[in-house]
Amino acid sequence: RSPRRRSRSGRRSRSPRGRRSRSRSPHHGTVRVKQEREDHCRRGNEERRQRHPSEQEPRRDRSGDRDRHRDHSDRRKNPSDRPGARGHERDAQNLREQQAERELHNERRREHRQGTEAGAELRPPESKAKDRAAVSKEKPSFELSGALLEDTNTFRGVVIKYSEPPEARVPKTRWRLYPFKNDEFLPVMYIHRQSAYLLGRHRRIADIPIDHPSCSKQHAVFQYRLVEYTRADGTVGRRVRPYIIDLGSGNGTFLNNQRIEPQRYYELKEKDVLKFGFSSREYVLLHESSDKSEANAKDDDEDEEKEEESDS
Repeated sequence: RSPRRRSRSGRRSRSPRGRRSRSRSPHHGTVRVKQEREDHCRRGNEERRQRHPSEQEPRRDRSGDRDRHRDHSDRRKNPSDRPGARGHERDAQNLREQQAERELHNERRREHRQGTEAGAELRPPESKAKDRAAVSKEKPSFELSGALLEDTNTFRGVVIKYSEPPEARVPKTRWRLYPFKNDEFLPVMYIHRQSAYLLGRHRRIADIPIDHPSCSKQHAVFQYRLVEYTRADGTVGRRVRPYIIDLGSGNGTFLNNQRIEPQRYYELKEKDVLKFGFSSREYVLLHESSDKSEANAKDDDEDEEKEEESDS
């Protein structure tokens, strides 16, 4: 009997040749090798997991990166789902609201302008003329003010606190100041050559220096002014009279032993006595015809009338 033939009973032969052929078949060997390789890989992976559990973390990270990439691609496909897209939508909505408000405001302004124009057309011509006159009255002023005025009112590099009034005049009458210190008679001061005399401690600018420490640098001003007066016959005339004004000094100016108010003109008369601060000097006001009799008073009036004619 051949070994390849089956027995009648259906059993395979137990010959060693048959066993060898069955065990050494190529298909059976390849399957067995694959199974052994897979088992070996599984065992190696299990051993690696047991020895180094931290090696599995990068794989998890990779999976997380994959998920992120997927989300990013989905967002690209659907831009409305992005978190920044919502902010852009809000900004666009705010811009639209602002534009609507501006348009509403512009419409209101146009309506207001149209109403004012209509009211101006309904006004009578007299009111329009008044408005034009009011506008024409408001003209620009080119006069000096503030620091510019101070710069123009300087003398020898010093700013003068006082400026002469428009009615300042040089007198024709020869007025004089007779100073006295206690009972001592001092030189006479002739004060008829100019319209104003500045009194104070600042010798650089003072016309009549006062050296007493209680006096200010710019203490007072002796000013001549052209003023109106009433004659005996009732007519009105003008004459030049002397005045004294205190420039806000610390210790004041005294007229006939009475302190005068600062920044105010006081008219001076013949034989008036002036004192400045706590100085003991007294200044008596007289003129060249003061030593004459009262009969010569008419001559003084004639001199004043001459002054009036010359000023006019």
